[in-house]
Amino acid sequence: MAEPSLQLRLSQKLALSPQLQQAIRLLQLTRIELREYVQEVLDANPILERVEAEGGEAETAPETSETSAADEAPLDESYSDWELENFGNEQWNEGGSFDSFQPEQQIADISADSLRDHLLWQINLSHFSDVDATIAQAIVYGLDEDGFLQESLEEVRASLAPELLVSEDEILAVLHRVQRMEPVGVATRDPAECIRVQLSVLPSDTRGRDLALRIARDYLDLVANYELDELRKRTGANPELLEAALELIQSQDPRPGARYDNRRDEYLVPDVYVTRVDDEWRVTLNPENEPGLRLNRYYIDLLRKSGGKDADYLKGRLQEARWLMSSLELRNQTLIKVSQSIVDMQHEFLEHGEMNMKPLVLKDIAEAVGVHESTVSRATTRKYMLTPRGLYELKYFFSSHVRTEHGGSISATAVKARLQLLLHKEAHESPLSDQELAGLLRETGIIVARRTVAKYRESLGIGSSNERRRLYRRQEART
Repeated sequence: MAEPSLQLRLSQKLALSPQLQQAIRLLQLTRIELREYVQEVLDANPILERVEAEGGEAETAPETSETSAADEAPLDESYSDWELENFGNEQWNEGGSFDSFQPEQQIADISADSLRDHLLWQINLSHFSDVDATIAQAIVYGLDEDGFLQESLEEVRASLAPELLVSEDEILAVLHRVQRMEPVGVATRDPAECIRVQLSVLPSDTRGRDLALRIARDYLDLVANYELDELRKRTGANPELLEAALELIQSQDPRPGARYDNRRDEYLVPDVYVTRVDDEWRVTLNPENEPGLRLNRYYIDLLRKSGGKDADYLKGRLQEARWLMSSLELRNQTLIKVSQSIVDMQHEFLEHGEMNMKPLVLKDIAEAVGVHESTVSRATTRKYMLTPRGLYELKYFFSSHVRTEHGGSISATAVKARLQLLLHKEAHESPLSDQELAGLLRETGIIVARRTVAKYRESLGIGSSNERRRLYRRQEART
């Protein structure tokens, strides 16, 4: 039996400072979430105050005779009179400089409970480890209004790095737990997977459950097209059991997040603007992006005169205020650099439209800006850019590539635009099949498989050739 012993080991690990953690958190917040966070800080930190809309002085506490008569205590050397005086006059705005602020005119009401709030509440009450809870929160932030997970496991993994390095298997294990939260089926990738998850949690002795799971896995398209004879032939099930299975499938909710108030009327206010100046595309930040902040002169003066615990408390709040203002400025700088880099790489889209969209991934922007891919992911999630062609989420400009016959590549967005054009010109009496569409695209030099065409067509919300044929017939019957 080995005797106990003491050993010394040296190791290295990444430790983020509180200021850097705050900067990372602020970068991923939307405009509305950022306003809420800043308001929480304002409520807790007396050193900070908001600049009034008219540019006048914000309300400050009146100086009393007691504070006037207070003994002036010497300040810590880290806060010189010059620094305190200048911080007392500075005003931060979203442009990365310190100036007056004009408030946003309209802000969406987000007071109602949402799917995200409901899931985060369950995560806090569940027995997740710290790592699993962080993964679960990242999954929840990747859900759309219907509760579907729009991000791939690799994208979720990238959003957690470099602070948290986990494998896709770990993310998948947490995803399965989130999918069984209330509402069951949330965080699935499509309605078929959602229905399968909801069926799997039913009691095993539920009549028709196993057959319903099989149909949801292999034959859901037949159910959608109401091809019951073909469904009965392929499953070999008796009519009574098949009817029970179909009733189970129809009783499930294919959009679990729709019951929550996720579709509130919101004003999509752009975070950045794109304009053309002297044959160049320039990006500017929205000046109404965030209320102006400055240090409260009353408490700055009080800090000079205070001593003991009061001075320690005010110094701590002053440091927090300086960190926040610095983090907000860093957020602006990162957002403007990332947006400008996107515009530089996608200027042909701005000039000529979707067919000229170039393939672009997070790594391209990260290398151009000199930051990590996770930083680019945070800076582009739920941030909007107003261009002469419309309002787009920054994520829209990222697209995978498709090979061409000449050894080059074209973005998936451009392929979808060409696909839409082909479908718009198709003959109503003989709609193009996915194989025919793939052949027409190959004639233009784009190498794409039939299943890829089907995937792009479905992402555009366009039905199959048979579905389009029935649609055309109904339209002709109405006319």
